[in-house]
Amino acid sequence: MVDEKLKFEDKDRLGKVVTVDTSRVLISVEEHQQMTSIAVGNLIAIQGRMASEFLIGIIERVTRSISEKLLLEEAADDGSIPLGESQDDFIKAVLIGTYRTVDGSLSNTFKRGADCFPQIDRDCFHLSGGNLQLFMNLLSANAKENERLTLGHFMADETAVAVANGDKFFQRHAAILGSTGSGKSWSVALILERAAALQSANLIVFDMHGEYSSLCEGKNPIAQQYRIAGPGDLDGSDTSSLFIPYWLLNREEMLALVLDRSDNNAPNQVARFTEHVRSLKEKTLKNNEKNDVLETFTVDSPIPYDINILLEYLNNDDTEMVKRSGSSSSNLKQGTWFGKLTRFISRLKAKIDDRRCGFMFQPPDECNGYGWLEEMLMKLFTASDEQKGIKIIDFSEVPSDVLPIVTGVLARLLYNIQFWMDKDSRHPLTIICDEAHLYLPVRDSAEAAEKRALEAFERIAKEGRKYGVSLLVVSQRPSDVSRTILSQCNNFLVLRLTNDQDQSVVKRLLPESMVGITDILPLLDLGEALLLGDSILLPARIKLAKPRIAPESATRQFWSEWANQTPKQDAVSKAVEALRRQVRT
Repeated sequence: MVDEKLKFEDKDRLGKVVTVDTSRVLISVEEHQQMTSIAVGNLIAIQGRMASEFLIGIIERVTRSISEKLLLEEAADDGSIPLGESQDDFIKAVLIGTYRTVDGSLSNTFKRGADCFPQIDRDCFHLSGGNLQLFMNLLSANAKENERLTLGHFMADETAVAVANGDKFFQRHAAILGSTGSGKSWSVALILERAAALQSANLIVFDMHGEYSSLCEGKNPIAQQYRIAGPGDLDGSDTSSLFIPYWLLNREEMLALVLDRSDNNAPNQVARFTEHVRSLKEKTLKNNEKNDVLETFTVDSPIPYDINILLEYLNNDDTEMVKRSGSSSSNLKQGTWFGKLTRFISRLKAKIDDRRCGFMFQPPDECNGYGWLEEMLMKLFTASDEQKGIKIIDFSEVPSDVLPIVTGVLARLLYNIQFWMDKDSRHPLTIICDEAHLYLPVRDSAEAAEKRALEAFERIAKEGRKYGVSLLVVSQRPSDVSRTILSQCNNFLVLRLTNDQDQSVVKRLLPESMVGITDILPLLDLGEALLLGDSILLPARIKLAKPRIAPESATRQFWSEWANQTPKQDAVSKAVEALRRQVRT
């Protein structure tokens, strides 16, 4: 393929350039029979300044107009001039790149962007047949063998494999967007499958509905399964259960869970909480003889402490009676904090006693050991024959009101480990944020807990690339996802989007010249997507390959199941008991 070049014949010629602006060209089609094979989204090539140079464009609009005109060449002997029909065909195209058959010492090259604007009357050709196949293969060939992320095939030419640059796809953040049922989960499973074939893949999936568990099962699993411990896992006997102890939360995250900012005593509650947590962490360090840490730790440092002792300290403050100055011990008055912490203590107790939040406030005793954090993170960062490099973390049993805090804490922890790790020891990590709209909302509509999560993820979006941490954001409602995070994504795999607000979000993220490409989003079929961004030279419509192991997200066949299946008699009674026990079978 390297020795082959684009070669255009007379049958490929469309016409000439008649109008040029900074991003678009208008072509007058002279070969009218060609109009039957032209479609929006097709590629064209316009002759550049040299014979070896062509400007490549995507057809944005195709028009034909019929009008009446005088047929001067058919004037009669008596001088009368008949009227006849005039056919005018035009194509409007967006310029996207420059192709050269010879480029210095290289041959057959394509680069994004037009090096120059086409000149009036330059010939224009339709990229089809062998030329199209050659060009689409050229796009894939530009990715080096060890950087190739194969996703499927191009819709323009089914024989051409759609390959993205894996380095650019992950290192500059990416997003997979599409309406429910468009194929997002399959896309994620396909990417995980491709990554699993690498020697040391390092991806962590925040799975909101447990749909990727199938990737961890069977004879040849590609991922390691973990899940945030539910109410039935608090004994710690299940090694696949993950706990996020309360002491991993920084001050602001804990206060977002239990503090009512509208309470007049909120400043007092914050002050006493902060003081006691700091003293309890200091006590832990002294007991473990961690004198080097003792000199520099802060109230936000992830150091274990006993939350029951914290409650005891807060209760003492809330009920303390002190001796009046200059009086006997029997003459007492209310202390400085008397009655000011009551509501804060009640809210904290409610969280501690809620078994749904047991993974945070009722972890096994070993989770409060000083060395536990290292052991837990080793599960998420290491890979071996027994421990897969891809980790699936199931958040399906986490209550919705604490979900943003939990995802934010875990993301912040993963980022901080990379941040504080020696730069020569860092191994790149990608966090896949499934159903991101559930915990990464638009900041203006975010509540206190959600804002804490946003801070963690937005920091990764802005700075993570420097420390080997990237995000892959997956959502069916991009209009509900943080603008800051989406704006930092440089690659998009966009499946069918039917909501106009979601479509407008995608359009705002693209250069103005590319906006017209997104008009096809509502019409995409299942598994079809637009691939846009740094990871591919040319915005392209592709058909995604099917993953070897499908996620458990298939849409139920309502009509067929109503017609062919009978409801199980004991299903409801079992579900009721599972609901009461808060344990999924």
